[in-house]
Amino acid sequence: MLPSRQPISTSVSCPSQSKLIDDVVVPVPSEIFGVLDKLGKPSWVSVQRPINGVVQPTGESPQIALMLGSVIAEGFIAVEAEDANQVKQIGKSVLSLSTPLGVGAEVKKRAQAITDAADKKDWNGVRKELDGTLDDVKKVMVKLNSEALSQLVSLGGWIRGTEALTAVVGKSYTKDGAELLHQPVLLDYFERRLSTLKPKYKANPIVTRVQKGILEIRPLIGLTDDAEISEKSVGEINRITSELTKSINSKAP
Repeated sequence: MLPSRQPISTSVSCPSQSKLIDDVVVPVPSEIFGVLDKLGKPSWVSVQRPINGVVQPTGESPQIALMLGSVIAEGFIAVEAEDANQVKQIGKSVLSLSTPLGVGAEVKKRAQAITDAADKKDWNGVRKELDGTLDDVKKVMVKLNSEALSQLVSLGGWIRGTEALTAVVGKSYTKDGAELLHQPVLLDYFERRLSTLKPKYKANPIVTRVQKGILEIRPLIGLTDDAEISEKSVGEINRITSELTKSINSKAP
């Protein structure tokens, strides 16, 4: 039985549009970035991972799923940076990675809509399409009995989003900013899902690294409801998620 629902933050008001999955609150990426903006105006350009050309799928399906989640999260960061060229590259990359996972047809219209909105600098429109893309991918994967890959898409997005979040919070540390990282229920959920993956997925070297990384992050985000996340812990989480993001987007060993 999964743990009861728990909000991400007690100091910073969480958005109402968080997704509820198996009684676990999973924040919508664009809304989390919006909350961060309320803490100040971060330099999103400085935390971008620029994409040159179209990201090509590499490795087996678990890695591609993690890559897709990572690229979608990068899209939200590009929106915050108001980088239209990056957003367009990300739209094309989302389609490139969705196709080998069997959801390319469903994502094609979204990818074009992302590009069109970026051309108009309609940042709210881009956020909406990115959120919709993530939702569409998950729904179709469940229908295709690929729920495990769907969860890896979510995890890939969380890892890249957390890397960006910790980079921003670490540059100007505040307890309120660090509080956004206090997601014990969500981490427990990801850990449990990874432990129940099919053997062929669990044996994937990238998945093994991700599972190890989640176990390392878990104690750093606080074990109790009133735990405060130190500046040192923020830096350590950033190091772990940065290494995981690089592994996810590297050529498979």
